[in-house]
Amino acid sequence: METVIKVENLTRRFGDFVAVDHINFEVQSGEVIGYLGPNGSGKTTTIRMLLGLLKPSNGKATVLGYDVFKQSEEIRERVGYMSQKFAIYDDLTTLENLTFYGGVYGINDKARIQQTLELVGLKGHEHTLTRDMSTGWRQRLSLGIALVHEPKLLFLDEPTSGVDPTARRAFWDLIYQLAEGGVTILVTTHYMDEAEYCERVAVMRDGKLLAMDTPTNLKKSIITGDVWEVYANPLEQGLEILATLDGVERVGLAGDHLRVISSRVDKESMQSVLSANGIRVEKIERGEPTLEDVFLSLAR
Repeated sequence: METVIKVENLTRRFGDFVAVDHINFEVQSGEVIGYLGPNGSGKTTTIRMLLGLLKPSNGKATVLGYDVFKQSEEIRERVGYMSQKFAIYDDLTTLENLTFYGGVYGINDKARIQQTLELVGLKGHEHTLTRDMSTGWRQRLSLGIALVHEPKLLFLDEPTSGVDPTARRAFWDLIYQLAEGGVTILVTTHYMDEAEYCERVAVMRDGKLLAMDTPTNLKKSIITGDVWEVYANPLEQGLEILATLDGVERVGLAGDHLRVISSRVDKESMQSVLSANGIRVEKIERGEPTLEDVFLSLAR
């Protein structure tokens, strides 16, 4: 398999602030990598260094075999980048925006422009002014602009931020359609459920890369305790009581119930301690670890 991205001790400082702190990873051809972490964790800074837009303070990286610092022009010609705040011209139509950006990449073939519109599901919307489009449709256009020159590697920086759940799902279907066509994709997100769609997930926090593996392996290696879904009333008091139990690693609110992760406390112990404190327990059942559990566990 071909290595598309190779990162060694990549570091970026802004004054005394370390935005990206000695990170190491590799991405192979055709992978869909989720780059996960809260805002300010160093995700965008990493991408900007890989695109050659930002000089690393330390370390090195190659993208498609090119050095990110010395050969950034070669990289930018061959990759697609969809940034968080993409400049779409509101007073142009979908087709005009795509034609303009295609021209920037030297793509003047009208058939290629139409193919791109079709690929991102905007066929039939060629003459819509972009100011009249929903966020989800604008994101499709941004993706089309990143794809118009048929890159082999795509950087998507929080592509579904502010998009409704239906549009998010459709966007991920598109991402996998591209991956099946041989495009390697690195996508940043702070939506934990989205990261489940990725083949491998990298978890960032405070500039550090805490872990990188498949979602399944991360759940197995990081969440060593059992997960319990506890339906009890009143919830807040239940949470306070369970948090004091020896062996409970984490307890939190999960909608209408409590979610407990524990390697030593079993169902019966929780049932009895809650009942003894006047908490009405409806049921306690096994749960499945999620990437949110992994993230919270790593971030502790």
